[in-house]
Amino acid sequence: MTDPMDITTGSWAMIDAPAANLRVGVVGAGAMGSGIAQVAAAAGHPVMLADAKAGAARRAHEGIRTGLDKLVEKGKLDAVKRSQVLARIDVLDEALGVDMSPFRECGLVIEAIHEDLVAKQALFAGLAAVVAADAVLATNTSSLSVASIASGCVRPERVIGIHFFNPAPVLPLVEIVPWLGTAAAVTTATRALVDSWRKTTVVAADTPGFIVNRVARPYYSEALRIHDERIAAPETIDWAMKELGGFKMGPFELMDFIGHDVNFTVTRTMYESSFWEPRYKPSVTQKRLLDAGFLGRKSGRGFYRYDGAAMPEPVKDPALGTQVFERVLVMLINEAAEAVLYGVGAPADIDVAMQKGVNYPKGLLAWSDALGAKWSVERLDALQADYGEDRYRASALLRRMARTNGRFFA
Repeated sequence: MTDPMDITTGSWAMIDAPAANLRVGVVGAGAMGSGIAQVAAAAGHPVMLADAKAGAARRAHEGIRTGLDKLVEKGKLDAVKRSQVLARIDVLDEALGVDMSPFRECGLVIEAIHEDLVAKQALFAGLAAVVAADAVLATNTSSLSVASIASGCVRPERVIGIHFFNPAPVLPLVEIVPWLGTAAAVTTATRALVDSWRKTTVVAADTPGFIVNRVARPYYSEALRIHDERIAAPETIDWAMKELGGFKMGPFELMDFIGHDVNFTVTRTMYESSFWEPRYKPSVTQKRLLDAGFLGRKSGRGFYRYDGAAMPEPVKDPALGTQVFERVLVMLINEAAEAVLYGVGAPADIDVAMQKGVNYPKGLLAWSDALGAKWSVERLDALQADYGEDRYRASALLRRMARTNGRFFA
């Protein structure tokens, strides 16, 4: 008899099943978990949603209903479809404890709890003990090691990262993150499944930050550095990146929107898990905002005020704006090149990830091709000479390409 999850056969029976036959579990009923539950239900799957807090899953279901009702009112969703989506989501009213039996019939369980490694390891060990042998266990972690999460599981080869972006029903990108021991068939089946949910998937290595959170770090960190040095104020930096670079939001607007509690934590995690890579060094300025409780939009104040006060006017100086824009852009290009060099993702996946995941106006590697690798290397060398910091070292890949007029894409 064939093992249903034999790596050599490429068959993981439960995750390969038709939508109506694949029950999807979601652990964690916060904004991310409820969004994932909605995505899976909209794709036709019966869903089990649970949370460690009593009543949280029920409140999440009510929130999904409210959101779908608004889509119906706007004519963007059929009322019958709305009812079908809601009917597919079962919720656990009581608090989810150590008993994982509510997920026994699930062929795929996606974890979306807080970023705590010990808690995730315990959860996955509990899930692995009750689900079928051919069920797939996935984590939505944005910054923790998938390998570490899988380490305590029975049959850890069925563990994989499925990293959605918030809000999950709206943003198209999903990073598929196999760890070193993930069965190749699990990666293939998981990507195919999420593709069928009308998402754009990319495969990322199980390295700190995966693709998006790694490559995007200079958008925040270099903008903060420019601000800290009093070269330009936040509003001027935001203006430069939008006006000259075509970005939808400036870095300070975006940090305020994300929340400094979230943004700073990701940066600190990246810095520590990469063994103190200087490109990811957190900003004291952002830490002080966090210490003060100025978290951004959610608290009414961050770099900007959200209490009705007038927004500050930028200095619309083209020369200053160009200096700011080029400095941030070259650091982004350098980070994308490093991601290629170290196998974090394929060039095409990296560019798609940055455009679909964080709405960049162009793929950074295509941008590099348009400007030429020499353009980036010259600017990075000038920054390193000026500061004397390894933070500004040019990627070895960019340097090689500058010598040979190489390109990322033909």
